[in-house]
Amino acid sequence: MSWELVAIAILLAVIVGGFAWYESSRPPSRIVALVAALAALAVAGRLVLAPVPNVVATTDIVLFTGYAIGAGPGFVVGALAALVSNFWLGQGPWTPWQMAGWGLVGIGGAVLAATTGRRLGRVGLAAACGIAGLAYGALLDLSVMVSYGGEQSLDRYLALSARGVPFNAAHAAGNVALALVAGPALVRMLLRFRARCEFRWRATLEPTAACAAAALVIAAGALLAVLGGPRDASASNEVDAAEEARTASAVAGARGWLLDARNRDGGFGTAPGGSSSDAMTGWAVLGLEAAGRNPLDLRGGTPIGYLRANAETIHSTGDLERTILALAGAGMGARGFGGRDLVSSLRARRSGNGSFQGQVNLTAFGIFALRASGADGSELRHSATWLRRARNRDGGWGYQPSQPSEADSTGAALQALAAAGRGGDAAADGARYLSRVQGRDGGWALAQNGPTNSQSTAWAIQGLLAAGRNPASVTKAGHDPFQYLAARQAGNGHYRYSASSDQTPVWVTSQVLLAVSRETFPLAAVPRAPASASAGGALASGGGGGGGGKRSTARGLQGNEGKGEQRVSGDEDERRSAARPEQAEAPAFEQASGGDGDPSTGVIVLGGLGLLAAALTAGFFLYRRRLPD
Repeated sequence: MSWELVAIAILLAVIVGGFAWYESSRPPSRIVALVAALAALAVAGRLVLAPVPNVVATTDIVLFTGYAIGAGPGFVVGALAALVSNFWLGQGPWTPWQMAGWGLVGIGGAVLAATTGRRLGRVGLAAACGIAGLAYGALLDLSVMVSYGGEQSLDRYLALSARGVPFNAAHAAGNVALALVAGPALVRMLLRFRARCEFRWRATLEPTAACAAAALVIAAGALLAVLGGPRDASASNEVDAAEEARTASAVAGARGWLLDARNRDGGFGTAPGGSSSDAMTGWAVLGLEAAGRNPLDLRGGTPIGYLRANAETIHSTGDLERTILALAGAGMGARGFGGRDLVSSLRARRSGNGSFQGQVNLTAFGIFALRASGADGSELRHSATWLRRARNRDGGWGYQPSQPSEADSTGAALQALAAAGRGGDAAADGARYLSRVQGRDGGWALAQNGPTNSQSTAWAIQGLLAAGRNPASVTKAGHDPFQYLAARQAGNGHYRYSASSDQTPVWVTSQVLLAVSRETFPLAAVPRAPASASAGGALASGGGGGGGGKRSTARGLQGNEGKGEQRVSGDEDERRSAARPEQAEAPAFEQASGGDGDPSTGVIVLGGLGLLAAALTAGFFLYRRRLPD
């Protein structure tokens, strides 16, 4: 076999292997949609700049994809960008080389993220893009020698490379300039999207703190009753009873809707009827546990059974953390789950500085998971110290140190510090930050000055609970966060993401259940139903009810459910009980079309295709003007 054939065989193996690697990772549908949109952007970044010799935005976009999303998505974005753009610029023997080159740039971005902990600044990212441009040019110089025959020697390769120095230098300089202008912003955007795809950061209250807070509330109520006299005490009791009834109704309705969203395989998708995934199943389990329902008590395929059957796909740090928490809430261990020791796998992900991948949310969830698996305070202290140092001057936390503060990361960090017993002044400062950035409708936004949403509001509620604050007392313009969430609950029991969006209803409802049930991470094990416990043996080890009074509402709802139906009887009654006379009827649930029922996925794909079409049209007119008459 000739040297050229060996090179071509290696080239094709790289391309086929890269795509097979990506497909075997079973990426979530939202990551697939993001990859499609980024590939379209990378194509546009090549076509729009085509009139400028060898200056393209493609290399930067591909490297940032690998850096923020991972090696598999990075490779696919690079390979697709080369293939699709060449349908306009011209296919030829150079196409597979370009596909491999840009695909390897995406893998290089992932390697860079792993070695630096994603802590590169603007200059570091620009330098990496410049080096990637030179490396890509060196590979394409090799492709010229291999593809067009002639002497195959180092001297000829160096001669060809020397002729290409101006073009490769222009490529590298363009990469550096574009990275300096837009690199950090694009990386932040991609990391935020990835964090949303892996899981939502939830807030949780330590049992001891919950008991202390409950004792203070009870004591204050008793004092007011004594000072206010019999009439005031009666009125206060009526208000408390009405509020408890509304909370119980809301929890019952959301839990009933979530139970009906379960697929036949026991898993959950982002919406009813959507394809099951580890991420959504884990979140649904946490929501059910917060509402007082042990997932092992469900009839038919159980969520725990689904997670066990797919244990080999639990790879990312977020997957490990979320699954450990879900199993702990069901009273199960994670050291021999599906033939894997998830706790040891998670510990191996912890960096020397105590963080997990240098991210606040992942480090917070790492503390939750390790605490749920029995770790003591000394093991958690190192990670908690890193979290305290990651706090911003305004008292809040961003997704990474020195990044702008937001409610999601702040809520997660407050819970983690409480779980590690390291709250102190940081907890008080974090609670004050949340109070300052609350929206006028009572909710919180993902980013400052952005629209409020249910998931960020749930995070803020749980963070306030962890800091020892009563979320109902934190108001803006007369609205508290529980009123905000009540307005987002639809008539069938599920929670909308915001006033204008009903995206990922399973995910949103699961997270809101944690907040309205006043639960914080890590959840105490939920006791098995008596009939299920006697029939199912001692699967649920560990006690429940450790949250004190927190779970009285959710646990009290268990008696309303039957025992024999395939879909868990009592769900219809729970959904009907969600229709509250004091709340205006929310818009009906928007059933999404498509593979996994997520309306935002279609929007992302259509937006990416629209961008690609616009880029192709612009390229057509640019090249038409350059053709001779």
